[in-house]
Amino acid sequence: MAAHAYLEGMGRHDHHHVAGDRLVEAARAALTQSGEQWTDMRADVFAVLCAQDGASSAYDIAEAVGERRGKRVAPNSVYRILDLFVRTNLARRVESANAYIANSHPGCRHDCIFLICDVCGRITHIDDDRLTDALRGAAQDAGFTEVRPMVEIRGRCAACSTGTDRQG
Repeated sequence: MAAHAYLEGMGRHDHHHVAGDRLVEAARAALTQSGEQWTDMRADVFAVLCAQDGASSAYDIAEAVGERRGKRVAPNSVYRILDLFVRTNLARRVESANAYIANSHPGCRHDCIFLICDVCGRITHIDDDRLTDALRGAAQDAGFTEVRPMVEIRGRCAACSTGTDRQG
């Protein structure tokens, strides 16, 4: 919440976040509108991704999907599905953690800004169009095309900062 309050008036805008069955239906619609099929395996990977508390590796997701299906699932298969989900805006990849999170607003295309807690590992996704527009402009000025900013900011989340302050 503190991140949201901080960003008020800074190019941030609210999204219509969906969860649960509504998120699955939004993801299915987005994937099929992009010309892809919503298979049982893709549905299982997305369900596991949505159920995770934070970002998860492809290996963790493969293990959870395997438990769900009652048979081993190859991480390479999960990687291919996650790559598809990232391309179609159903998931976001946290590069430094080599992990993935579900996009809670799959119909909205924005650049990624992740706040990553060095203590608990919690990853929060925020949008600040002014910041990412400035980054995109600087990259384009340097001759880059098809720029898609992805920013990862490391530090301590509010809960870990509060806990640390009380100890020290």
